[in-house]
Amino acid sequence: MKAVVVRAPAGLDNIEVTDIADPGQPGPGEIRVALHASSLNFHDLLVANGSIPTADGRVLMSDGAGVVEAVGEGVSEFQVGDHVVSGFFPQWPDGNVGAPVSNFAGTPGDGIDGFAAQYAVRAASAFTHAPKGWSHAEAATITTAGLTAWRALVVDGGLKAGDSVLVLGSGGVSIAALQIARMMGATVIATSSSDDKLERLRQLGADHTINYRQTPDWGKRVLELTDGRGVDQVVEVGGPGTLAQSITAVRVGGHIALIGVLTGRQGDVPTAVLMAKQVRLQGLIVGSRRHQQDYIRALEQSGVRPILDQSFALENLADAFRLQESGSHFGKIVVEW
Repeated sequence: MKAVVVRAPAGLDNIEVTDIADPGQPGPGEIRVALHASSLNFHDLLVANGSIPTADGRVLMSDGAGVVEAVGEGVSEFQVGDHVVSGFFPQWPDGNVGAPVSNFAGTPGDGIDGFAAQYAVRAASAFTHAPKGWSHAEAATITTAGLTAWRALVVDGGLKAGDSVLVLGSGGVSIAALQIARMMGATVIATSSSDDKLERLRQLGADHTINYRQTPDWGKRVLELTDGRGVDQVVEVGGPGTLAQSITAVRVGGHIALIGVLTGRQGDVPTAVLMAKQVRLQGLIVGSRRHQQDYIRALEQSGVRPILDQSFALENLADAFRLQESGSHFGKIVVEW
């Protein structure tokens, strides 16, 4: 079957379309899925460009959506023909985070082969049902970006109607967070360096927008927009380059979900301000299977659909990563086959 792998030394020029062995029929507790779409995440890019080491010939992509072709003995949750979407941590079904998800050893497209392939045979628990009526490309945005935003705001942040949320930029996680916040009845402040993107964020429901190039002290601007109080939650995707401003922007006792390191992996943190504000700063990586099922139920009730920027053929995955590197996209980049 056709698959897309990264060869050593990893890099976008060493992404290769190749033939690998068909995984065959499912065993007990497994399902066979005909895959049709994936979506690009920053984590996938780090694996593809060599920033995160992986095995030579690793099949790329953490996200996968498709149709069940066969079910193994003992599987009752899925039937042939069901539309499904993968989970980021197949070893984390439910409950509190623990040692099994402290690294990416079991994560598709990193520690194990991913979903940039025509077929996959995995444990049934490695998938959930996709939202009813969604395309495979839409469903493939759930696994990493959408679920991260859901866990940040709802599972860990306890988001409720009337809260205020700050989202940074217009990538997949930030737009999903904006949509979730609006779905839950929260006020949203969004930042970007592009006025065109800010206009699109307003069209999606952002109540206030800030051009962070024009307003470098955007944390103070958030305080002004909230009458000096600060926002209840920040979905922090930048890391060290933006964290200080996020701490300024959040209210006393607020919640900052640190889910990205787009500006680097180390930097100064204003710990005195963090302490004085009694802020809860929480690092998190995606979520459990149960979180994903809860998120999908909420999506089906709300009618919210993901924002797709551009679709590529599977064999053009390297070009999709190059678009991602450029930062010019708005929402999710997907590959379909």
